[in-house]
Parts: sequence; structure tokens; C-alpha cells
Amino acid sequence: MPKDKKTIRKASNGEIIAQVAAIPFRLNERGELEVMLVTSRGTRRFIVPKGWPMKGKSGRQAALIEAREEAGVRGKALKKPAGSYCYWKRLSTSFVHVVVTAYLVEVSEELDAWQEAGARQRAWLSPADAAVLIDEPELATLMRSLSSADLMPAVEAMADAAS
Repeated sequence: MPKDKKTIRKASNGEIIAQVAAIPFRLNERGELEVMLVTSRGTRRFIVPKGWPMKGKSGRQAALIEAREEAGVRGKALKKPAGSYCYWKRLSTSFVHVVVTAYLVEVSEELDAWQEAGARQRAWLSPADAAVLIDEPELATLMRSLSSADLMPAVEAMADAAS
């Protein structure tokens, strides 16, 4: 795969391999924070929507695209990243260390049909439950750190800016 060869070459040259992720979220009917996880296409593990940076797009914009393509959700990404995490990405012939910048996406719409609907399942979970299902330790730690009290000021500021 050409993408794998390019990524392996970059990693071999000491370059940081970067990805961008979306953490879709909502408040449920009880006002409790929920995050959406999706299954990976290959191993069917629970993950957050993520992908490679996109030429001409900011990290936030790329996160919104990944959320739509992989999780079938639309919304607004908070301005500041929620954090970052590292993991080992399996390529065709090797593994590379990847640093992922994660953006919170306040979900406004769940699509019934989306690009990868046939390849993925999605689930709404509390951040604590999501952390249990996630294999990447640093992403699990990031999930456990999320709380609705921390997110609400940013969500309210976005709403004020839109009106």
C-alpha cells in the first residue's frame, strides 16, 4: 500500500506520525455526558473516529469529517482539542507510533445512512464505560477525564457565538 510505505518512511526518518480524532458527545435526557464510540473495520475494537490530517483542512475540520464518515454524526467541534494520545498503528508490514489530537464534537444530528455504516457499529456510552471498552490506555485516560461540568462552558460559548 503506498500510504503504508510513506508512513513507514516518515516514521523511520524520525518524523512524528500524526492523526486527528473526533470524540462525539451529547447530554442524555438526564443531563449526563455520553460519548460515541465506533468499531474499527478490521478488528472490531471500540475506537473513536480518527484519520490522517487532510490537506487544506484544520484539525477541527478534519475531525468533523471523520465523525461524519466513520460515525455518521454531524455537529460542531469545540475550538480547543480535548487532548492527545498515542498508540501503535498496525500497517501492512509493521507498526508505527502515532500521536492523535482529539477534538470534542457536540452532536446535533445522527445520520441513518453514512459512508461507513455497513462496516461499523456505534454506541453511546458514559465516558467511564467507554474507557473500559477502549484498548488504547491513553485514550481511555482521556475518556475518564471528560465531564459535562468541564464541557458546558465551551458548549455555551459556542451557542452564544452562533446567535
